Parts: sequence; structure tokens; C-alpha cells
Amino acid sequence: MSLLNTVMLAAESAGLGAIGAGIAALAAGVGIGQIGKGAVESIARQPEAAGDIRSNMILTAAFVEGVALFGVIAGLLAVVLK
Repeated sequence: MSLLNTVMLAAESAGLGAIGAGIAALAAGVGIGQIGKGAVESIARQPEAAGDIRSNMILTAAFVEGVALFGVIAGLLAVVLK
């Protein structure tokens, strides 16, 4: 019975890791979408600042993508190492 419990616990934590990786990827997509939306609205309101807004948008999106990458890697490691 203990072997079956061990297998079930491993499968459960592996599934949670995969779910966590998916949530991290989805959240990053939503976050970068919000960053892009705000940048487009800002450029529409003040077109002369388009260059500064665009560079700040790209920098912020890169930071969000980096954090999301850590989340996805942590989730996938939970799947692989279990």
C-alpha cells in the first residue's frame, strides 16, 4: 500500500507543477498584453513621447518575461524531479 501512496503523491505533485507552469505562462501573457495596451494608449495621447514610451514598454515586458521564465522552469522542474 505504501508504494501506491508514493506513486499517487508523485503524480499529484507533478500535476501541480505542470499547472503552475501553465499559470505562470498565462499570467505573463496577460501582463505583457496590459503593458502593450497601456503603451499604445499613452502613445495615442502623447505621440511625441513615443520613443521613450516604447523603450520603457520593451524593458518592462522583458522583466515580466524573465520572471515568467523562472516560474515555468520551477514548475517543469517539479514535474521532472518528482
